Order: sequence, then structure tokens, then C-alpha cells
Amino acid sequence: MRVLLVGAGGVGTAVTRIAARREFLTHMVVADYDLARAEAAVAALKDHGDRFSARRLDASDEDAVRQVLVDENCDALLNATDPRFVMPLFDAALAAGTHYVDMAMSLSTPHPTRPYEECGVKLGDTQFEQAGPWERSGRLALVGMGVEPGLSDVFARHAADELFDEIEEIGVRDGANLTVEGYDFAPSFSIWTTIEECLNPPVVYEKDRGWFTTAPFSEPEVFDFPEGIGPVECVNVEHEEVLLIPRWVDARRVTFKYGLGDDFIAKLKTLHELGLDSTTKVTVPSGDGPVAVSPRDVVAACLPDPATLGDRMTGKTCAGTWVKGTKDGSPREVYLYHVVDNEWSMREYGSQAVVWQTAVNPVIALELLADGTWSGSGVLGPEALPPRPFLDLLTAYGSPWGVREEI
Repeated sequence: MRVLLVGAGGVGTAVTRIAARREFLTHMVVADYDLARAEAAVAALKDHGDRFSARRLDASDEDAVRQVLVDENCDALLNATDPRFVMPLFDAALAAGTHYVDMAMSLSTPHPTRPYEECGVKLGDTQFEQAGPWERSGRLALVGMGVEPGLSDVFARHAADELFDEIEEIGVRDGANLTVEGYDFAPSFSIWTTIEECLNPPVVYEKDRGWFTTAPFSEPEVFDFPEGIGPVECVNVEHEEVLLIPRWVDARRVTFKYGLGDDFIAKLKTLHELGLDSTTKVTVPSGDGPVAVSPRDVVAACLPDPATLGDRMTGKTCAGTWVKGTKDGSPREVYLYHVVDNEWSMREYGSQAVVWQTAVNPVIALELLADGTWSGSGVLGPEALPPRPFLDLLTAYGSPWGVREEI
């Protein structure tokens, strides 16, 4: 399989290190707006250099992306950029006739008058509007195929297929005990994306009501995470799983809750109150005259690059899906989970735990597409495809998953 990887940040670089060990990949073009970053990702793969090449590419330039896909004879585009660039990359893949895989979906827009009660434009709506053209093309747009969304959705489908007869609730729960030496505030993932998902109105799904929204950080609960992470307070956050899972899995209620902590939430609220979460550009003076900049981009520039934090980071991160329902007439609750220890991911791959855990899942998906185990056309989420081959391959990649019985 020939793949165009767009984005050579932390997740993109981890993708190259994971994919380099797999035989399904014949060539990967690593593209980034910053050519030096793409070249650095390729240069690190000393024993696999002939299967990787670097080039500069503007992810917002749909025509340029389409041309690279055609010129390089790519089978698939893997999007490892932030959600701002989903649509030009998504559209370029369709125009070029290649498959498409992303880890985050097209952006939402809050309801104009009732943002904390009703949905406006939901995550992924713009992509699902193009399902018809994708189906007619015979190509697959596999959306939300990271860890959350992604592996969490695979867990949901696996639970529905093998562990439950009826499902009352599916709740994705994410928590960690990661610390970063020398920093009071150093997010382990893109702050741009973190602001987007944490400060937008969270979405909840209920079968009798459909999708609706609540206030940010609502419905706090303490969830006990496995493998020594322990209890973490989790709150509602906008996330793709809530928009994806109900399309293919029958459940009465679906939620996503993220373990943020009071200090992290307070900082996000402060950014919002100061307008520093905004993506609308403001004009500021500079030595070369007035410059238009996005406040959120300034915040991101002031914080350390998450990809560089691995050597200072300790602890584990856990992604998982809690499911409540019945099996053989008896109540059942389980938590399906995947834990990555930062010490292990740094030692084995040189990538910190959060970005590695995100990156491994689209690589597995590409391998399943390459060998024909997964197939389809249109715009599909991970839960639309058979889960067992994915989970078996995750274990074969050296990173097993687990199931904990809750009752």
C-alpha cells in the first residue's frame, strides 16, 4: 500500500515509526507544511529510508494535495493534521480516487441561540453529507480512526457483537496519571484540539431524544481507571464517538467523558474568559508592522510541543469504553480498555504515550484495508467494520487491550 501521510507532528511521526515495522506498507510520503519536520521524521527511519520520502505540502490546498496523491500513485491518504484541515484533505482524496483515513472529524458549530441544549452543526456532519459521492466512487472514507475516536468505537462494536444482548449505555472514559517534569501546564496532546473539544458544548445521545448538548464540563463523575491509574474525575466533553456509535450500534444512551482535573479545567475556563480560545484573527503590532494572528495559535505557540515531552513524562494513559446492559437475561457492565505506559512507548518507539496510542490505530486500519480484511465504500466510522480482526492485530502489534468486569 502506498500512503500519503499529511502531518508530521507528534502523531504523524509516531505513525511513521509504527508503520516502518509493518510489511503491508510499500511507500509512505510524509508531508507537512514545515518541510524540515517531514524530513526529520523520515531521517529517523534509518533502516527503512527507501520506503519513506518527505515533501512540503499545504494541507489547506486541496488541488495540491490531490496532485500529490495522483503523482505518487497513492492508495490512501492518512490525515494527521488538526481538524481545521479535514475537509480539504477529505475532498482531495475523493477527487483523486483514493481511500481516506482521519483521526478527528469535520468541525462543529454550536447552535446559534441554544448552544447548551440543542446541536448546531455536529462533528462529522459535513463529511457525512458527502457519503453519496464516496459510495459512488467505490472508495472508503474511514473517519474518526484514532484512539478516541477510533479504538473506543471498535470496543463499542465488539461489546455489541460478543458481550451483550442489549445495551443500555455506552460511555467512553479517558483518563491518565501522566506528569511532565518541569512544567506546571503542558498538555500531552494538541492544545488547539483540546481547546476545541473541551470548550465546545458536549453532545449526549439518548435513543428517545436523539443528540443534544449540555454545558462544558457537565455531569462530573469519578471513574476508577485500571493498571494503577486509579480514580480520576471525568466530565462531559464534545467528542466524535457520541456522533458515530449510535449510527451503527444500538444503545439507549452514549456519552464521552474526559479526565481533566480541576486545575486543567480552570485554565481552559480562563483562556475562554480572556478570548484566548478564539480562532478569529486579531491584529497585533510587530516590528514589521501589524500582523493578524489567531489567539488560539498564540496559545499553542507558547506551550511546549507535546511530541517533545516524552523524556520528561512519566505515567500511563488509558482509553476505554464502559458498557452497561444485559447478557443472557442478567445485568452486565464491562470496561474495555487500552493502556500505554510512557516508559514503554518511549523505549520501544521514541514517542510519548498519548501520541503513540493515537497513532497505532490508523496504522492498524490501513493494514486491514491493505489486506482486504476491512473493506467498504462511503463514509464509515470504525464501528461499521468487524472489530475482532482489529483487536487481534492490536495485540499482534505488541500492545494488548483488556476487559474489566464491573459487576
